[in-house]
Amino acid sequence: MNYKNITMTKDKKVALVAHDNKKRDLLDWAKFNRVLLAHHSIFATGTTGTLLEHEIGLTVHKLQSGPLGGDQQVGAKIADNEIDFLIFFWDPLEPQPHDPDVKALLRMAVVWNIPIACNRASADFIISSPLMDSIYNRIVPDYDDYRQRTVQ
Repeated sequence: MNYKNITMTKDKKVALVAHDNKKRDLLDWAKFNRVLLAHHSIFATGTTGTLLEHEIGLTVHKLQSGPLGGDQQVGAKIADNEIDFLIFFWDPLEPQPHDPDVKALLRMAVVWNIPIACNRASADFIISSPLMDSIYNRIVPDYDDYRQRTVQ
C-alpha cells in the first residue's frame, strides 16, 4: 500500500466527546487544560459542547448530540480532514444505545490515523506533547486505489 502525508497545522482541530457518566471528567480535564486548548479549534457533540462553552469560556463548534448523529458527524469530519485528533471519554461499563456509532467513530480515527485519547491519562499525554503545538505530517494510507477500484 502507498502512503501520503496530511499536514496538521500548529493550531489543531480538536474533537471533545464524552458519554454522560464521563462528562464531568472531561469538563474538569478541559478546565485544567484551558490555556493549552485556547488557540486550537474545539469541536464537540451536543450537550458536551454546551457544557464546555459554559465551563471553560472558549468557543466550541457544537454538533448534534451523540445519539442524534453527533458521533457520526465527528467521524465524517475526521474523514474530511476537519478534525486532527479526538478526545473521547467513553464509559466502558455503561451500555450505550448508540454503541454502533461509537465504534464507527473510533474506527474512523484509526482509518485516518489521528491520535485518540479515551481517558484522562492518554489525553494528558497528547495535550502535553511537543507535537501538539507544532506542524505534524500525519502518515495515512493512500486510499485512491481503493476509491478507483473496479467493482463487478
